[in-house]
Amino acid sequence: MTDKKEQIARFIQREFPQTRVVVEAVGERSATVWQAVDASDLRPGGTVSGPTLMAIADVALYVAVLGEIGIVPLAVTTSLTINFLRRPAADRRVVAECRLMKVGKTLAMGEV
Repeated sequence: MTDKKEQIARFIQREFPQTRVVVEAVGERSATVWQAVDASDLRPGGTVSGPTLMAIADVALYVAVLGEIGIVPLAVTTSLTINFLRRPAADRRVVAECRLMKVGKTLAMGEV
């Protein structure tokens, strides 16, 4: 585990103990996280819920931003849009790969 990845993973677990998201990688303007899906993440019909997917995507973006600017607890999401392209499998983990497209002084933009 890289120092940066380890520091961010510890920060996420300390500050957001309710999350089950695991930080897998922090790279150059990128991050990969995952979360194992359980019954609490499913909506009727056995589909992974939208709020679960959005939370995982939000953590991926947050981790990528922290990887670039350092651990800044008050870095916040200002906008999050999601397009549901297909139904994710409910019997495995959901992986979110984030790539930052722009990192400015006060705003970063990325896609997951």
